[in-house]
Amino acid sequence: MNATPVSQSRPHGEQEIAATAGVLPAQRLRAAIEDGWITAGQWRVPDESVQPASVDLRLGEHAWALRCSFLPDSDSTVEQKIEDIAFERIDLRDGATFERDRPYLVPLIEELRLPEGVRAKANPKSSTGRLDVFTRVLTDRNHRFDEIAAGYRGRLYLEVVPRTFAIRVRTGLALNQVRVSVGDARLHDGELTALHASTPLLFRGGEPVPAHEISVADGLFVSLAVADSRESVVGYRAKKNSLPIDLTTAGGLRWEDYWETVHPERGGRIVLEPEVFYLLLSAEGVSIPPQYAAEMLAYDPTAGELRTHYAGFFDPGFGYARDRSVRGSRAALEVRARDVSFMVEDGQPVCKLAFERMAAEPNVLYGAEVGSNYQGQVSMLSKHFRERPALA
Repeated sequence: MNATPVSQSRPHGEQEIAATAGVLPAQRLRAAIEDGWITAGQWRVPDESVQPASVDLRLGEHAWALRCSFLPDSDSTVEQKIEDIAFERIDLRDGATFERDRPYLVPLIEELRLPEGVRAKANPKSSTGRLDVFTRVLTDRNHRFDEIAAGYRGRLYLEVVPRTFAIRVRTGLALNQVRVSVGDARLHDGELTALHASTPLLFRGGEPVPAHEISVADGLFVSLAVADSRESVVGYRAKKNSLPIDLTTAGGLRWEDYWETVHPERGGRIVLEPEVFYLLLSAEGVSIPPQYAAEMLAYDPTAGELRTHYAGFFDPGFGYARDRSVRGSRAALEVRARDVSFMVEDGQPVCKLAFERMAAEPNVLYGAEVGSNYQGQVSMLSKHFRERPALA
């Protein structure tokens, strides 16, 4: 799908950029960069960092290896807090390997100078989550990960914890992204139901999911696809003790060296082994209209010992085409059972999507023009693997 151009006009000045509640689209993010809301010091923010509803955040020139994770408090900066827990400084300019299950902290190239009333939120990029690399952004004097307070002015730091594979990284690599928002633009359940009725958000078999079959509860539920013949492949289970993955190179790895295929049991179900990382696909195709952005939320822990997803942002245009040539793209689900083996069945709700209004329609949508890797995906493996196999 080609990205769809809309208005090319650029608002000028802080008041105009922040005038409308919602998530800032690509053209307003570029204006915000020009106006210094998002800066890169001696670097520049490259055009390719700007996505339809977010900006990529790049690793800086060094990292600290930490003995544990942490959060700053209201009286401390991030760097003050790590004085007692950082034990090694690592140069990233020529690349470095991060070990499994070790937390690292990386000052990011990008910094924020947000006006009052303008906030931000960070999330891993899709390829980061698909490799079981746990990441989250910290800011000074803030006791929450990834949530960046309105009016924040300062540095950004990324905590990186490779869970399954050791990873090779270097300065300039983008593992996370940030959305900038004004006001409360979250859609409530009644609005979600009405939106699906007018512009379908979920598809099954290329047809909109009937309105009476969708489920909403502070977000739109998405279910799991694991039903097929017992010989079919419904997902992938990560192999531990594989060689490190170089995140700076795409398409160079044999998937068989890092993954085992997952086959369903009789009755359309699989049993997840505890603390093993799985990649699965949603039963529904997800479609994000141009006027909206979405975020996948973690599964409710009261419904089972299960965590779904690290990567949460869905850009405007994901699984969408104005001419209806694209009728939803299935969502990759990053799944881990906690503590005990856990059975999941075909059609079981495993995550939900929260939707927000855009402050304006982006002048490009998710798809070919912005180099999107996962539009219309039939395999959930990341872009780092060659000949990514489609599911049966």
